[in-house]
Amino acid sequence: MQKYFKKKILIPTIASAFLFVGVSFQDNFFEVAKQIEIFTTLFKELNTNYVDETNPGDLMDKAIKAMLASLDPYTVYFNEQDVMKFKINNTGEYTGIGAMITRKEGKIIIKEVYKNFPADKAGIKAGDEIIQIGDVLLSDFKEDASQLFKGAKNTQIDVQLIRQGKKSTAKIVLDEVEIKSVPFYGKIDDKTGYIVLAHFNKKASNETKDALLELKKQGAERIVLDLRGNPGGLLNEAVTICNLFVPKNEVIVTTKSKIEKYNNTYKTAFEPVDTEIPLVIIVNSKSASASEIVSGALQDLDRAVVVGSRSFGKGLVQKPVDLTYSTQLKVTISRYYTPSGRCIQALDYAHKDKNGIAVRTEEKNYTAFKTRKGRTVYDGGGILPDVEIEETKSSSIADALLKNDVIFNYATVYYYKNPNQNNQTPNFSDANYQDFKNYIKTQNIAFNTETEIALKNTLAIAKKEKIDTAIINEYQQLLASLQKSEEQQLDQNKLEIKNLLLDEIIKRYQYQEGLYQYYLKNSLEVKKSVSILNNPIEYKKILKM
Repeated sequence: MQKYFKKKILIPTIASAFLFVGVSFQDNFFEVAKQIEIFTTLFKELNTNYVDETNPGDLMDKAIKAMLASLDPYTVYFNEQDVMKFKINNTGEYTGIGAMITRKEGKIIIKEVYKNFPADKAGIKAGDEIIQIGDVLLSDFKEDASQLFKGAKNTQIDVQLIRQGKKSTAKIVLDEVEIKSVPFYGKIDDKTGYIVLAHFNKKASNETKDALLELKKQGAERIVLDLRGNPGGLLNEAVTICNLFVPKNEVIVTTKSKIEKYNNTYKTAFEPVDTEIPLVIIVNSKSASASEIVSGALQDLDRAVVVGSRSFGKGLVQKPVDLTYSTQLKVTISRYYTPSGRCIQALDYAHKDKNGIAVRTEEKNYTAFKTRKGRTVYDGGGILPDVEIEETKSSSIADALLKNDVIFNYATVYYYKNPNQNNQTPNFSDANYQDFKNYIKTQNIAFNTETEIALKNTLAIAKKEKIDTAIINEYQQLLASLQKSEEQQLDQNKLEIKNLLLDEIIKRYQYQEGLYQYYLKNSLEVKKSVSILNNPIEYKKILKM
């Protein structure tokens, strides 16, 4: 009788569930179709009737990007020009100039030059301001100016630039440019190998494997894998890199979505290189996505000690979807979870505050999980290192200096004041740091911290509401207090800021490889990693071996 009763209840319940799903799908489909029809009608009428000539492509581009901006920052639309840049980031090679660039105020700013590539061979330097490419004045060119650097191999491009206030010209000959995932590897000491993994393109696992095998061949008996500043990339490359250190068929990451086909479990598929070699992974606040898969998975599996500061916290997975006319949508389809079951996503884009800013998961709401050997780890806010280094945590004042190019611009000034340091590590003394502080004052540089921006926005609103005269005295007092506090923060965070300055300055003289050579002996994180690896008892204690 009891069995019959259960069956009697169960069948209508299942039937109603199917009915609910069916109705829900139909309602959603109708709503989507309805909204598309409304938008199509609006778009046609707008372009037909608007008083001035419109650009339909530009309007649609802005409409789509504004719509997606209400979701998360990783769900983005690529027009035809954007698609090419996206492919470059994932393949690691293209025909170009071999430099990191940014667009600012009608100019292209050279942020970094890569050794022995076209820009370097042409004498281009970090800090150069490109004002004209060929016959195109960048002040008049509103499109993506980086496209002007594209062309067939051996194409010569004439550029005009400003360097330290003086105009000059250069001729850049385009060539194949390979963006390496592993820009550097070497020996820290006789027994310790060091591998820098900068991003996860399609060659990342092969380059990491080659570096690991070569270091072992050179006698390395332990490895430091540096993921600082690595923004991520291809998920399968992260899994394969973990596979270098853990056995075949090990679960590395799972993805969970509302769509069944996106629910996947990613396991290692090959025989490993070395499952025993002691391993330390370095992360910081700019280590994200695939970097967090590698560090989080190897932490959960008790295969590596993680050192540094808390990682970025990006636990969202994107998929490129090809659209019509060579356009593309990169859409967030799922969240990823490390082997212990934790999602390390830090920001909740489904729940935003009154200002439209995603809410950060509070530490008190983190959930505890266990690694394979029973160590406690947490979700909700990036990968927390097993060994945190307080001095390497990112401060708000340092973030503001980086964001506003203050450190970058001062490094340019320093480089031209000190032209003869190519073959030696710059000695950035306390006197140099004082010069940096004086530079900030003489240039009247605004720090533009979040607090300062919010305060200035308040005054702007007060002006609109015509109440600024009533609060101007209090505003000036608050701004003065804030600026005094920012000056104090320069002293309080002196070590962090000096290290950031030195990093930028070293690259001016010795490129990326010079910076990594410097890290071998001077980086706090590298020193701590070596200290742990030099002490097998401490290493095993951290991992509960």
